[in-house]
Amino acid sequence: MADAGAAVNGGRNKYAVLDRSEEQETKLDAQRRPPVPESERRRRERFVFACAVFASLNAILLGYDVGVMSGCIIYMQKDLHITEFQQEILVGCLSVVSLLGSLSGGRTSDAIGRKWTMGLGAIVFQLGAVIMTFAPSFTVLMIGRLLAGVGIGFGAMVSGVYIAEISPAGARGTLTSLPEICINLGILLGYVSNYAFSGLSEHINWRIMLGVGILPSVFIGFALFVIPESPRWLMMEKRVSEARAVLLQISESEAEVEERLAEIEEAAGLMKSMKSEDKEVWRELLNPSPAVRRMLYAGCGIQLFQQITGIDATVYYSPTIFKDAGIKSDQELLAATVAVGFTKTVFILVAIFLIDKVGRKPLLYVSTIGMTACLFLLGVALTLQKHAMGLMSPRVGIDLAIFAVCGNVAFFSIGMGPICWVLSSEVFPLRLRAQGSALGQVGGRVSSGLVSMSFLSMARAISVAGMFFLFAAISTISVLFVYFCVPETKGKTLEQIEMMFESGDEWRGGEIELEDTQHLIPSNDKFVRLG
Repeated sequence: MADAGAAVNGGRNKYAVLDRSEEQETKLDAQRRPPVPESERRRRERFVFACAVFASLNAILLGYDVGVMSGCIIYMQKDLHITEFQQEILVGCLSVVSLLGSLSGGRTSDAIGRKWTMGLGAIVFQLGAVIMTFAPSFTVLMIGRLLAGVGIGFGAMVSGVYIAEISPAGARGTLTSLPEICINLGILLGYVSNYAFSGLSEHINWRIMLGVGILPSVFIGFALFVIPESPRWLMMEKRVSEARAVLLQISESEAEVEERLAEIEEAAGLMKSMKSEDKEVWRELLNPSPAVRRMLYAGCGIQLFQQITGIDATVYYSPTIFKDAGIKSDQELLAATVAVGFTKTVFILVAIFLIDKVGRKPLLYVSTIGMTACLFLLGVALTLQKHAMGLMSPRVGIDLAIFAVCGNVAFFSIGMGPICWVLSSEVFPLRLRAQGSALGQVGGRVSSGLVSMSFLSMARAISVAGMFFLFAAISTISVLFVYFCVPETKGKTLEQIEMMFESGDEWRGGEIELEDTQHLIPSNDKFVRLG
C-alpha cells in the first residue's frame, strides 16, 4: 500500500502502460474537444443508474428468501411436520452457507469478471429454488436451501463491488445502496407472496411462495447482456482499450475518462510486480498493516454489527414475535409482517436521498441510536403483554409491538442497512476489494446464521422479550463502534479513501469532518466529476 500511496503522491506510476508524453497529449486532446452535450451527459447518467439497478437484482433474491421463509415455515411445519430444531436449521443455514458463495465469489470475480460471477450466482440460486419448490421431504428441502444460499452469497458479494467500481464518487453512496433497496423490496415481495397465497392448501401454498422467487434470477440473466464489465477489473486484466470504452459510456466527458483511467491504473498497478496473487492478498488481510487493519475494522465490523443487532431474526421470526404479542390467526400475522416489509422499503428510499448529502456517519448515528430505542421498547411491550395484562389492554400491547418492530426496521433501513453495503465496497483498495468484501460477508453471514439458528432456543430460555433486551444492549455497543471505527467517506474517490486510511489522519477520534458538515446542503460539483 505504501507503493500505491507513493505513486499517487509522487505522480504517475512508473510502470504505467502509457508513457508520460502520450498521456499528456491524450489529456490535451480530450480537453480541446467540445464539452459533452447536456442530453448526452444525462444519457450516460441514466446508463450508470441502469447498470447499478441490474447489478442489484441479485439482492432481491436474498430479500425475497428472507421475507418469504417467515411465512413458508408456518405451512412447512404443517405439511412436512418439521420440528422446531429443523425450523431453526432451515431458516439460519442460508446465512451460513451463503458465506461459501461469498468466499468463492471474491476469487471468481477476479478470475472471470464481476458481471459473469453475478450470472453464475443466479444460475446456482435457480437450481436451489427449483429443488425447494418440489421438495417432498425436509432432507431434499435442505439440499435446495444450501444451493440457494451459495448462489445468494455469490451474487450479493460481487454486486456491491461492481456498483462501486462503475460509480462516480459523488453518486457512489446512492448507487451502492441500491442492493439494500432491492433486499427490502425482496422482503416486501416475500411478505406479500405469503399473504397472497396463504389461502391455498397448506400442501401447495408454500411451494408456490418459494417458486415465485425464481423470477428475479431470470431477469438477471437478461441483464448480463446489457451491463458492461467493470472498468477497474478490465484494467486489472490489462484490457485498457475495453476499460476506456466502458468509461466513455459512464463518464461525463472524455477528459474525465482519462483522469479516471489514470487513477485506476495507479491503484491497480498494471504490471506483474504489483499484481498480487490470491495467496498474497489473503496474507495481507490476515497479517494487516495499520492501514489495512483500519479498513478491516470498518468494513468487516459494520457487517458484524448489522447482523448481531438481530435484524434477520426480526424479519425471519416476525410472525413468532407478533404471536407472542397476542395475534392469533395466521392471516393476521402475515398481514402484520407486510406492514413491516412496507416500512422497511419506504425508509430505505429515504436513505437513498440522504446518503450522499448528509454522509455515512450521521446516518449511522441516527440508525444505531434509533434501533437501540426500538429494540428496548419491543422488549418492554412483550414483557408488559405477558406479565402486566391489567395495566393495558391486549390490543395496546399488540399495537406497541408492531410499532416497535416497524420502528426498528425503519431505523435499520435509514442507516445500518444501506451503509453497510456502501462501506464494505469502498473502504478496501482495488487489489484487496473482492477478498476484503468477501471477508466482511463471512462475518456478516456467520453472525446472521448464528442469530437465526439460535433465536427460538434462546427465546425459550430467556423469553422473546429477553432476546430483544439483549439485542438492544448489543445495539448500544454499535453506537460506540460507529464513533471510534467508522470514518466519513462521503464525496471521496475510491483512491482518495485508500490514501485516507494510509495516512490515518481522518481516522483518529472517529469524528465527523468539519468539511463534510459544511457541505450537508450544497453539493460539491468537483466531487461529482471524480471517478
